[in-house]
Amino acid sequence: MNNSDQIKPDMPVVCSLDGQFATVDHMDGTNTIKLTKDKTGQHHYIPLSWVTSTEGGKVKVDRPGAEAMQQWSTTPPIM
Repeated sequence: MNNSDQIKPDMPVVCSLDGQFATVDHMDGTNTIKLTKDKTGQHHYIPLSWVTSTEGGKVKVDRPGAEAMQQWSTTPPIM
């Protein structure tokens, strides 16, 4: 998935099992998605390379939600 133009704020982020685990805050640069704050007030970041599609108004990633949440970052990547 290379078309970051299709990723918009407030889109649900769903895992490979179709469960929503996050919501898009906005694109942070060209290769990183910043997610909205979680219950504790923390933003998370995932790489655009995880995204497999944006069909149906959802950002779908290539891994289960639990795995994605273990691997996401709490700091933006250094450019």
